Amino acid sequence: MISRSNTRNDIMSLETAAAVARGGFACIFSSSDEYERALIKERRARGRYIFSRGGWSTTILIALLITIVGMVVYWT
Repeated sequence: MISRSNTRNDIMSLETAAAVARGGFACIFSSSDEYERALIKERRARGRYIFSRGGWSTTILIALLITIVGMVVYWT
C-alpha cells in the first residue's frame, strides 16, 4: 500500500516541476510588436536588410523589357 506522505510529496514534486516548466516558456517581450521590432533591429545589425545595388535584378528587368518589346513588335 502506498503511504500518504509519499503520494503528497510526489504530487508536490510534480506541481513544482510543472511550475518550473511553465516558467521556461515565459517571453521577455510584452507584445508581438515589441518582438518584431527587436527581431528587425537584430537582423539589421547583422546586415540582413542591406540592399545591394546592381546585380541580377537590373539584368532581369532589362531582359524582361526586351522580351516585352520583342513580343509587341512581333505581334504588330
